[in-house]
Amino acid sequence: HMYGYGLKSMMLSMIETICKVTEGEGNIGLVNKIIELGQELLQRPVTLLNGVKEVLSAFQGKYKLVLATKGDLFDQQRKIANSGLQEYFTHIEIMSDKKKADYKKLLDKLECSPEKFLMIGNSIKSDIIPVLELGGYAAHVPHHVTWAYEQYEGKVEYRNFIQLNHIEDITNYL
Repeated sequence: HMYGYGLKSMMLSMIETICKVTEGEGNIGLVNKIIELGQELLQRPVTLLNGVKEVLSAFQGKYKLVLATKGDLFDQQRKIANSGLQEYFTHIEIMSDKKKADYKKLLDKLECSPEKFLMIGNSIKSDIIPVLELGGYAAHVPHHVTWAYEQYEGKVEYRNFIQLNHIEDITNYL
């Protein structure tokens, strides 16, 4: 809650943990190792999930496509630029968090009513539930790796909820 989301926040948390665990007596080499690993991760290429580009191509021009993501501004901007997907979106929003109020603010900015908004995402907790609570539509695309913070144990029971196996399946709904 103090550092936000993203790799740099994780690095700060790891350094803070070293300080706490070692009562401030930790080897500076550990901090250097965290920085080294973080820099390596920040330079990794962006890997698109199968079907994403095809779905965006199919919907471009038919719908107003918006990319909504959360995390560190610079890191998210880098990922978006390196993804090669910016051309598909009419608006890109990098949020500090993805809660109901954040989506409400985004919808107000877009002048879009919740009933005309569909969120497609892999996190039930931050992509799906907040949008459904606003009265929008949300389609969940499961991913084999989901951050523990984003885990959601409950059952999603909303009329506007769509469960997908693959992102390409959304074409059956639109």
